[in-house]
Amino acid sequence: MAGCEVCGKHKVFGHNVSFSKRRTNRDFKPNVHRKTLMLNGRMQRLNICTRCQRTAMKPGRMA
Repeated sequence: MAGCEVCGKHKVFGHNVSFSKRRTNRDFKPNVHRKTLMLNGRMQRLNICTRCQRTAMKPGRMA
């Protein structure tokens, strides 16, 4: 579950910055869940980020 199968969002790298401005490496992970959605008329399991999940659940939208 490294990334979203819909939008391609994945882990990115940055820095933790302390009060003394000392930088240490860290990573930012997307909020990815395993969901079963209707896709092209059949149920399919996807690793999907919560942003795509919210968009897919809007009225009038099918995943």
